[in-house]
Amino acid sequence: MNILDEIIQHKYKEVASLKSMHPVKELEKGIYFQVPTTSMKTAVSDKNKSGIIAEIKRKSPSQGVINAQVSVEQIASGYFNAGASAISVLTDSEFFGGSNKDLMLVRKSNQGPILRKEFIIDEYQIVEAKSIGADAILLIAAVLSPDKIKQFTAFAHSFGLEVLLEVHSLEELYPNLFLEVDMIGVNNRDLKTFTLSIEVSKKLAPFIPETFVRVSESGIESPTAIMELRKYGYEGFLMGQNFMQNSNPEKVCLELVTRLKEMETEG
Repeated sequence: MNILDEIIQHKYKEVASLKSMHPVKELEKGIYFQVPTTSMKTAVSDKNKSGIIAEIKRKSPSQGVINAQVSVEQIASGYFNAGASAISVLTDSEFFGGSNKDLMLVRKSNQGPILRKEFIIDEYQIVEAKSIGADAILLIAAVLSPDKIKQFTAFAHSFGLEVLLEVHSLEELYPNLFLEVDMIGVNNRDLKTFTLSIEVSKKLAPFIPETFVRVSESGIESPTAIMELRKYGYEGFLMGQNFMQNSNPEKVCLELVTRLKEMETEG
């Protein structure tokens, strides 16, 4: 069993438990359930913004503990102030050390778009995402059938949530080119082997129709990499480890955005 299979196996048990403890009717009473969402797609594709989706991540199966001393509110506000277009919050506890509370803290102190980074396998988690203040959700092609992705996308849209569909290969991309999907993210990290290369984004770029907002995920460590990926039509850049492995993630984000702006000016 690879790590992705292990995560999904655990997620089914986790969701079943959550359903019994916190039924949908309870989630619908959440303080953010009726709050209008902010478009992550619009923010990421805004040419006047960086396109950076800055992530809050405590640990990962491949890296272990990345940053145990996390002040979620401080980092999130710092990310937005630094010029990030959106924030990604990992809410998985077992493998990534996150929680729904993390996302709610980000929502409480910020108005910008928030992506719930989670391994979604059930509509329940989409209702949950809305109840905790997310603006967008991640759907992973490696763990969902095309029919499920269509179903979950329509369900998410019924709550005003946008969908970032994550793929890693042509085999995952081709069956899932639905016009309903808001953004297509190419994960440069293979979730089964955890090998990493931004060449994956470059390889898949020609096969992603221009009607989709393109997001490159993972392994992006410099303004130079962002400039290079923009040549391949990418507008969004999900970055987490590069920031979080530092004691001051928001400062590293500011330095990167500042240098990116300089490079844009230099042409």
